[in-house]
Amino acid sequence: MDQVLTPRVGPQVVYLTITADQAGQRLDNFLINVLKGVPRKRIYQMIRKGEVRANGGRIKPTYRIKANDSLRIPPVKQVGLDKLDKGKPDSRWLSQINGFILREEADFLVLNKPSGLAVHGGSGIRHGVIEIMRVSRPDLHYLELVHRLDKDTSGCLLLAKKRSFLREVHAQLRQREMKKQYLALCRGAVTKQWIDAPLQIITRGGERMSVVDPAGKSARTRVSPIRVYPQCSWLSVRLDTGRMHQIRAHLAHIGHPLVGDTKYGDKAFNQEMRNLGIKRLCLHASQLTFAHPVTAEKVSVSAPLDQALQSSLSVLG
Repeated sequence: MDQVLTPRVGPQVVYLTITADQAGQRLDNFLINVLKGVPRKRIYQMIRKGEVRANGGRIKPTYRIKANDSLRIPPVKQVGLDKLDKGKPDSRWLSQINGFILREEADFLVLNKPSGLAVHGGSGIRHGVIEIMRVSRPDLHYLELVHRLDKDTSGCLLLAKKRSFLREVHAQLRQREMKKQYLALCRGAVTKQWIDAPLQIITRGGERMSVVDPAGKSARTRVSPIRVYPQCSWLSVRLDTGRMHQIRAHLAHIGHPLVGDTKYGDKAFNQEMRNLGIKRLCLHASQLTFAHPVTAEKVSVSAPLDQALQSSLSVLG
């Protein structure tokens, strides 16, 4: 009997039945997502040699999988998953994760992600939001991240419960129709402005980061002061584009790095803030707005500040 889709394909042949939500994807992209930890070269080799088959026949990487297709997946070794999957996620997060849900509907849910919790596992992180939610909510047969937030950034995080929803909302992201609003605390007095500076991803000290570079991709950030303190500014920030670390890199570029930013920030200033009790990256995804792909309804979700950020503002005040 065909097995229900699972990301853990082990040392034996497995048959996966494609659901309506999964239909329409290219075969290669589907397998890359399912066989996490398997090198792409091996995936294309399996397809080329006919080890992967649909309904008993050979197929090409460009084949669009269809609902009720039966995919044969050969035995594979998913590098690293044996380590990442040991044990359940931290019981503390498992007990709390559903309390972070701000809004849930048939197609999606929005979480108020806490600072310090990664959105997914990897690079030494065993479990993130997506892995914890999948364990906590076994009733959800499909659950994927729509976008990402840095580990130390808190706030609105959108997850798709259907592939059709994910596909349509990704189109809104590409067309810049999804609106993201942030709150940020940075060094110094900031004036209202657009920061229009292209960003290039580089690797420095073994870590990926974004730097302003004319050869980079276009990036625009709108900053508006809400309140200016003696040492800092509390800002409303709107993204016109969605580049990696965009807010952090742009504010550092204009000389106003985020409080608590260990990658782009001012080490001495961060220590000064820590002495005041401000010990986290002061960036919060406060609001997310998009059009529901099915109803065309405008969906707007706001995430309240956590206690740590509220306390930080009280200290400054």
